[in-house]
Amino acid sequence: MRTFFAVLALSSVALATGAFAQDALLSVDALATQLQDPNLVLLHVGSQKDYDEGHLPGARLVTLADISVTGDRNLRLEMPPTEKLEAALLKLGITNASKTVIYAATESVQSATRVWFTFEFLSLPAKLLDGGLAAWKAKGLEVTKAPSEFAASTTVKLVRRPELIVDADWLNAHRTDPGVVLLDARLPEFYTGENAGQMPRGGHIPGAWNVPYPTLLTETKEFIPRKQLAEQMGNGSTIITYCHIGQQATVLFFAAHLSGKKVKLYDGSFQDWSARPELPVVTK
Repeated sequence: MRTFFAVLALSSVALATGAFAQDALLSVDALATQLQDPNLVLLHVGSQKDYDEGHLPGARLVTLADISVTGDRNLRLEMPPTEKLEAALLKLGITNASKTVIYAATESVQSATRVWFTFEFLSLPAKLLDGGLAAWKAKGLEVTKAPSEFAASTTVKLVRRPELIVDADWLNAHRTDPGVVLLDARLPEFYTGENAGQMPRGGHIPGAWNVPYPTLLTETKEFIPRKQLAEQMGNGSTIITYCHIGQQATVLFFAAHLSGKKVKLYDGSFQDWSARPELPVVTK
């Protein structure tokens, strides 16, 4: 009997988190009705400074440094080993039953989508607050400067999804495959090579289409309608997104996810590609 109820409890958690994860984008109005949920975890993506200046009640601060490392060949913002991610999530009080809502503290939507991508990579349910902290404030909802009190968790099961990330070798072998659409999330000046952006070489990966990440957002940093997002993603069966270091590209990854597309992230992005002289670069 005890085993039956244990399975039932686990099933209930799975159903709850499964329902929670159905749509990755959450509106301010929807979040405002869920603040009393005991499993709700709000993550404020920013700095200690902007956290101290005001955050959602109960929100916990997370920085990109908490969920990334500098990898081989000095590549910035790389996905860390499981042990580092587990330690960071336990410190934040994350469990497998958590209903995590991630929001951008500033206009840096790409920081929030990078944190969301990390949760997606680890098979943890999470949503992104559309419009971030600014949208919450615009509704006149409560913001506090008081530190949030919460307990660290003791266990969280992480299931990495390596199929969501590709490296330079994979991309070079598959970038011309039928059905593969390669999207460059950077601003046009970096895509064309007019501005090298402190990279070893300027330009873009051959065959890449330029979809600057701000074009997926409104003036208030909310995502444009789903139909428009899908149109921006193209008609390929597999979308690959990249940018400078794998941050802006997660805005496109998130948009492709919302559009129901199969999508992968080139985590090393142009920092990695441009540093490999044997790989081609286009400047036009």
